Amino acid sequence: MSRRVLVTGGASGLGLALTELMLARGDSVLVVDLAEERPATVPESAVYRRLDVRSQQDWDAALAWVRESWGGLDILVNNAGIATGGRIDVEAIADWERVVDINLLGVARGCHTFTPLFKEQRRGHIVNVASLAGLVHGPGMASYNATKAGVVALSETLCFELGPWGIDVSVVCPAFFRTNLHRSFAGKDAAMQEAGMRLITSAKVDARHIAAIALKGIDARRRIILTDRLGHQAYLSKRFARPLYDRMMTAQAKRLARRAGADPEDFLP
Repeated sequence: MSRRVLVTGGASGLGLALTELMLARGDSVLVVDLAEERPATVPESAVYRRLDVRSQQDWDAALAWVRESWGGLDILVNNAGIATGGRIDVEAIADWERVVDINLLGVARGCHTFTPLFKEQRRGHIVNVASLAGLVHGPGMASYNATKAGVVALSETLCFELGPWGIDVSVVCPAFFRTNLHRSFAGKDAAMQEAGMRLITSAKVDARHIAAIALKGIDARRRIILTDRLGHQAYLSKRFARPLYDRMMTAQAKRLARRAGADPEDFLP
């Protein structure tokens, strides 16, 4: 059955890959992104509107369009986000404010705006794209980890809060995959951003691969959607083998400290 879908950040990366797969199976998709004019990447069969997830006015306009043009919505995909990387004493508070406004509050605004419509319909599906960083919190990524963990917490909260209205909520938590996300890096901690860029650009899988797995999880209405073996292993080790997880994170933190010029003899045992 054809579904009506809104995808934020749908002009590139995972959002575009999800859009293409949904269109291919007959869904109607409204792509929203930052460009004023329709990006060349957006398929002709999709509808395009500009939407900045930081603007409640833009969200309200998208809701009005959905009501007027489609009479409702089946799936809201809160995908838009940016990459950040920075040690707590290096990354600027202004960078924290930017990533919180986009990665966390951008998702919260989408949920806030469309929940009344879903309640009226007594059905709907909210899909929030977080990251494995929302479940596994490695050193040197405090701001990114915090926003993605916030998206996971928001999603779990809404699973229970909106369940009585027949509204499903899923959170997608992929590990690193090839995408253009690294282009959004900005901030003071250049070393951490360079490391993040390498992890993204050298990943073995691309956005379309991740989107296909995510879509299966969305169709199954899974609450947490892990998209790769690394994610499953890391998440399970944190839950069921915590000493092993702690040792891995400690070793990663020591490597980070060495790259920053710390003396290994200064480390606590």
